[in-house]
Amino acid sequence: MPTPYGPPSSPITVGVFGGTHVAFLARHGAGHTIPPHRVNYRANLWALASLGVSAVIGSSAVGSLTPDLPPDTFVVPDQLIDRTRARADTFFDGSGVQHLAFADPFDADIRRLLVDALTARDERFAPTGTTVVIAGPRFSTRAEARGWRMLGADIVNMTQYPEAALAAELNLGYASLSFVTDADTGHGADDEAVTAEVVFRRLSAARERITGTLADAVATLPEDYAAPRRIAANVVARVLAGEIPAR
Repeated sequence: MPTPYGPPSSPITVGVFGGTHVAFLARHGAGHTIPPHRVNYRANLWALASLGVSAVIGSSAVGSLTPDLPPDTFVVPDQLIDRTRARADTFFDGSGVQHLAFADPFDADIRRLLVDALTARDERFAPTGTTVVIAGPRFSTRAEARGWRMLGADIVNMTQYPEAALAAELNLGYASLSFVTDADTGHGADDEAVTAEVVFRRLSAARERITGTLADAVATLPEDYAAPRRIAANVVARVLAGEIPAR
């Protein structure tokens, strides 16, 4: 579908998932053809909001920065650190500046649904965590990984920002179901540094667990769910109507 920000990453599939009407968008495009720094995040979130979506759950592969979160563990992050570069991360970069309150980037209610779903499925998971979002598409150096740990990050990812901020600007609830595929640059002498092959192989092996958790969480989302309003509703309506010009 066309948007004021260009085309979204993929066509949006609308259907029923977990007994709930949902819209699915492939962040990296069909066949994973779009690298993280080229994802059109504004178009993706605008397209979902224009369809009436109220809650967004992003499924993410993440690397672990601590031995406490080994591969095959889920994380439901509650904080993030932005270390991306020059991404279009606001709908308000021209006239009508809005200053987003972003102290809590992930929606507490949706996070709780994910935690409940993981608990019921007896998955190994962390109910909180801090994501450092890097530019990609390359992985971190060992020195960078040490720096991320010093900043207080638990996991590393390439897409949760600006998704979380853009969702908040449209008053959409946003949370991430993060799956640890690797130990990033390694935690010990026997750990190997991450490769794309490892990430995709472990994601593929966990696909049913990931989709099952998502379905269980979506099934418990209240029909009248509404995220906290961070931007005035009339301003968001102007964004969705294309009245606030894109830059």
